[in-house]
Amino acid sequence: MKFSDFMNVKAIRSELTADDKEGVINELVGALVEAGAIKEDERGSIVKAIMKREELGSTGIGRGVAVPHTKHPSVDQLVGTVGVSSEGVDFNSLDGEKVQLLFLLVSPPDRPGDHLRALENISRQLRDDTFCRFLKQSKNADDIQQLLEEADNNQFVS
Repeated sequence: MKFSDFMNVKAIRSELTADDKEGVINELVGALVEAGAIKEDERGSIVKAIMKREELGSTGIGRGVAVPHTKHPSVDQLVGTVGVSSEGVDFNSLDGEKVQLLFLLVSPPDRPGDHLRALENISRQLRDDTFCRFLKQSKNADDIQQLLEEADNNQFVS
């Protein structure tokens, strides 16, 4: 699975303004609403589901990265977006570091394979230091979209 299979490029945010975990999740879900990938009336329910998932254990996986995600019946296909926080957000990450890169995913409950493949793709790409560094330095959504395309074309992971 590639980023282009599930990332909504219209929802990419190169400069998140929220400064806490729930705030950035709300901001990214809101970006998916604005992009037409999620219905406005499902926004609160999806944020709540992601926060409930966070209670099980932080999706802050370390090295300045978090992958908040949930399965939700309101979506009929996997959707995701990327957000960058230059200041960083406390996400209770495994390594205690603030999170700068967020990859948010929402998938239908009946498509667990897609959900797992997307998570695997994200984690594989994020093991590449160059990819992460370039993402953190992105100035706008177009830069991020280009990096995702380059990752899809295997220009980072060896």
